[in-house]
This record gives sequence, structure tokens and C-alpha cells, in this order.
Amino acid sequence: MTELQLGLIGLGATAVVGVFGYNKWQEFRQRKLAEAVLKPHHADILLGDGPKAAAQPAVAERSEPEFRVDTPAPSGERVEPVFVDLHPTLPSEDMIAAPDDAPMPEMPVFATPAAPVESTPVPQPIPASMSAPVQADIADDAPEIPATDLPAELLDPGLEFIVAMELVELVSAMDILHSQRSALLRLNKPVHWVGYNERSREWVRLAPDSELKLRRLRVGLQLVNRQGPLSEADMGIFTNAMNALADELMAVADMPSSRVLDQAAEIDQFCAAVDLEIGLNLVSRGSAFTGTKIRALAEAAGMVLGLGGVFTRYDDSGRVLFSLQNYESTQFSADTLRTLTTHGLTFLLDVPRVDHGERTFMQMTEIAKRFADTLNGALVDDNRQPLSDSQLDHIRREFIGKPQATMASYGLTAGSPQALRLFS
Repeated sequence: MTELQLGLIGLGATAVVGVFGYNKWQEFRQRKLAEAVLKPHHADILLGDGPKAAAQPAVAERSEPEFRVDTPAPSGERVEPVFVDLHPTLPSEDMIAAPDDAPMPEMPVFATPAAPVESTPVPQPIPASMSAPVQADIADDAPEIPATDLPAELLDPGLEFIVAMELVELVSAMDILHSQRSALLRLNKPVHWVGYNERSREWVRLAPDSELKLRRLRVGLQLVNRQGPLSEADMGIFTNAMNALADELMAVADMPSSRVLDQAAEIDQFCAAVDLEIGLNLVSRGSAFTGTKIRALAEAAGMVLGLGGVFTRYDDSGRVLFSLQNYESTQFSADTLRTLTTHGLTFLLDVPRVDHGERTFMQMTEIAKRFADTLNGALVDDNRQPLSDSQLDHIRREFIGKPQATMASYGLTAGSPQALRLFS
């Protein structure tokens, strides 16, 4: 080997030894530094393996008992921490000494935590004064409340063509009702508007002056009334208006795909068979009836004079039971009754619109007989033939009881909200 090669080998060995020595020196240095940082500066008071802890000076402003530890026992045994009151309360005369045999109360045991524990903040309840306004108003991002089933008293799929709309945002009921008003006024059938009140969680009928805001809307076109069944022209006007309303509200109009016109014709045929109005005529036997006596008898019977020129008897719920009108052409009014005279009166009962029709007919008959006795009149039919008690009973059973039973078998109760809409 040449001298150059030997020199290079020597330099390489020297470099390796130098690197190894440098690494050892760095390792020794880091160990010393770690020991200096981690070495405890005070004795472990629980294990007692260090010098005696120096007593901390008491704070004059603090009167509560302080945490203090006595000098650990020389044996190295564990000494539990205890409370030492640096400012004990001196005994006084008003203190009562406990008896010698009284049990000593147990002292609570406190453990010194190894490391501080972060406490999780507990949410505080919202005061009622702050939460009430939030609950009163419905925010746009409030969770949706599942709607209950639509009551048949408001809209009945068997009697109305119902369009359902689910709106993205709350919309004023007043704006909805006025949106397609000009188009819907051309209809020959009533339109019923129903919305879901998210505060009361119930479906309600919408009034023209309603301040309700809603997301759920149901619109029903009545298929039949006393003017006849729904026509194809009315159906076209209604569907076009509902599609326009849905576009305006950015909603989807969900319309049933049933045979609406055929359904309307079937309902109209059924209504014609039960749509009866029973009238009892009271005619004078001699002198005419005076308006003042008629009014006195009607008011004594609980009847009220309305704007239509007839006296009406209502039930406790405000529903019409029967009415009394002039047999002649002149209508009753507060002014005309003072000088009016007539030779006849007519008691009317609308069969499909009265609940418990037979019982109501008997009440009407009793009042009509009372009128006849007081005014010296006679109860007659449309042909002015006298009505006996047996004939009145026949009318009650055949022309009131049976038609209302037929309605019940059809699923339509006489005097119900559905019947009042249908026979209007």
C-alpha cells in the first residue's frame, strides 16, 4: 500500500472516532440537563423522603381554616393530611359542651390530585323572561311540527276537491287569500281555505282578515251545493288558479287524480233524495194576525228576528233549529211589525241541516199549536187542509226520520258541518 492510501485510512478512522465521541458527549449533556429540570425542589410530603417542609406564613386577612401538614414521622410511614385551624374559635359561655359519650363526627377525607383537572362548564337555564318571547314567535328555522290529520269538519275528501300545498317559508294567510281572488270569484261553488296553525298545532279555517302565518295550506273546492254539481268550467278555473298560486308561493300543488266530475254527479243525486224542507202553515180563522202579537209570541218562544225578515230559533251552539216567516209576501222587520197584519204564518224546518230532526219537529209543532191557540188560527198543509196529530206524526217519521237515517247510512250526519256546507 502506498503512503497516500495509509493516510486516507488514518483520516477516516480518526473521523469515525471523533463522531462517536461527539455523540457520547451530547448524550451526557442532555442527561444532565434533564435531571436538572425534572429534579424536585421540595420534599414529597406524602412519602416523607425529603427535608422538613417549611411552614408557610399565615395570611392575616383570611379567617378560614388552612390546609397544613405536620412533620412526617421518622419511620417513613405515610402521614395523612389534616386540617389545622390557625385561628381557632375560643370557647365562650353560650357554647354547650358535648357529653363525653357523644359520638365524634366523621372527618371528611381529602385526596390531593396528582394533576389539575379542568372542569366542564355547566349550562345555565334560560330565565323565563328571556325564553318567553322566543317561544311566542315562530322562527323561520324552527323545527317542523308534524301536522295532525285534517278534520273532515273543515274539509272532506268525499265532498270537496282538496289541493295540498307545503310552503318553504312562512306566508301570511291574508296574502294567500287575496292572491287568486279575482279568478276564484268566477266560480259557482264555494272555496274553503284551511291552514295549519303551528302555535296551536291544529288546522283552522282561514278568515279574510287572518294574521296567521303558515307553511301548510289546504284548499277545497266544494263539489255540490243546492245549485247543482261541479261543472267542468269551474274545475278548470280552480285548477289554473291553484297552479298560479303554487308558482307564486314557490310550492307544489298536490291535486287528487280522482274522477271529480263523476263524483260530484253522484253526490248531487244523493242530495236530491234527502233535501227536504217541512213547512207548517198557520192560517187565521177570522180576523188577521197583528204584528205585535206575532212578535210577542215569537220572542217568548226564544226566537230572534233576523235581517232576512224571519224569526229563527237557535240551539245552544248557535245552530238553526227552525224559523217563522210571513205566509204573505211582506217580510218581518222591527218597523213593519208595529202596523203589520197577516192572515197566515209558516214554520219551516230544513231537514238535512238540523240535528235530531224528529225531536226538533216536535218542538216546532208544540210552538205552532201555542200560536194557533193564542191567535185563533189553524194548522194546515200546503193545500190548506187541517193537520191532525196523526198526520203530524206521519210527517215526522216519513219526511224527517227516514231521510236523516238515509244520510247517516251514507256517512253524512244531518246538521253536521259537512251537511251545512253541502246543503247551502
